[in-house]
Amino acid sequence: MATNQYNHEESNPLLQQAQQDDKKPNEHSNSKTPEAPEALKPLAFEPAIGNGYGWTADGLPLGHGSVVGEPMGRTQWNSSLCACLGRNDEFCSSDLEVCLLGSVAPCVLYGSNVERLGYAPGTFSNHCLPYSGLYMIGNSCFGWNCLAPWFSYPSRTAIRQKFNLEGTCEAATRSCGCCGSFLEDDVQRELCESAGDLATHVFCHACALCQEARELRRRLPHPGFNAQPVMVMIPPAEQSMGRGT
Repeated sequence: MATNQYNHEESNPLLQQAQQDDKKPNEHSNSKTPEAPEALKPLAFEPAIGNGYGWTADGLPLGHGSVVGEPMGRTQWNSSLCACLGRNDEFCSSDLEVCLLGSVAPCVLYGSNVERLGYAPGTFSNHCLPYSGLYMIGNSCFGWNCLAPWFSYPSRTAIRQKFNLEGTCEAATRSCGCCGSFLEDDVQRELCESAGDLATHVFCHACALCQEARELRRRLPHPGFNAQPVMVMIPPAEQSMGRGT
């Protein structure tokens, strides 16, 4: 009796109330089965959102919280079209090299840009040589480089689409509010942006190549730097036995 009384005094009164609540459903055995609690119901699939941004397969952030039905936020170029000398950062020497190649040897700069995009082996020569031929024909027959931009402008479109960069029409809409009607439809927007890429290469060809090179060098390593590391075995130094003290 003392033991039962001790257990009754030490027991929690909330446990007794829970036991009484468990007995109530047994009194109505013919009633319907109660619904599952909210915590046990299957949840609808929701995209993983971190810090207010969703992430695509290429690692590009979405400007909106939902992946489905929302446009992807565009990012601006790392440097402007007229920033010939680039920026004063860790890529300063590379920007000077880009400016020199764009002024003296645009064919080499264009081939390097296409090669850095990650195409098949031999891309540099396959693009540099045709560019050089069109460059010489344009300068010989027309007095200026008017043919090579028609061959090189797709590289700007590829860079813009790969890194989700802002196009010419979107930049004009953001700056002065024009070209807004072309951005409503995706097909019209892409046609407008492609025409803007062509116009940029035709009228500002050297600056366009340099801007693309600066963008690629900050985002992608050169394919030649991705070679497998070679382990060098260094023989041990010559050892000699010393006389003990």
